[in-house]
Amino acid sequence: VQLQASGGGLAQAGGSLRLFCKFSGRTFSNYDMAWFRQVTGEEREFVAAISSSVGIWYADSVKGRFTIPRDNAEKMVYLQMNSLKPEDTARYYCAARWWAPGRDATESANYDYWGQGTLVTVSS
Repeated sequence: VQLQASGGGLAQAGGSLRLFCKFSGRTFSNYDMAWFRQVTGEEREFVAAISSSVGIWYADSVKGRFTIPRDNAEKMVYLQMNSLKPEDTARYYCAARWWAPGRDATESANYDYWGQGTLVTVSS
């Protein structure tokens, strides 16, 4: 499995960005997918996750502003970010794991595959 994240860039507060994560491998539909973010010097932080079935989770800090759709036919997962805030500035990573309903989807240690990250900068 390989993950390629893209779509980061510079946005103004209140604006929107859409991140893309391309999955390379087999049976994408059987993988739970997630986005995490990290500011230099800080721990990686959960943002959003979508399971291979129907589960979707969001961090409280992004709930109501971000969504995490997936397209199984295209093997893509997205992070739609609206109403951006300066505190959303970070490097964003997509992550994948084989479907694991019993494991916490918000915990980074429970993911096996990671993309290289894409930088999002939100100016005030």
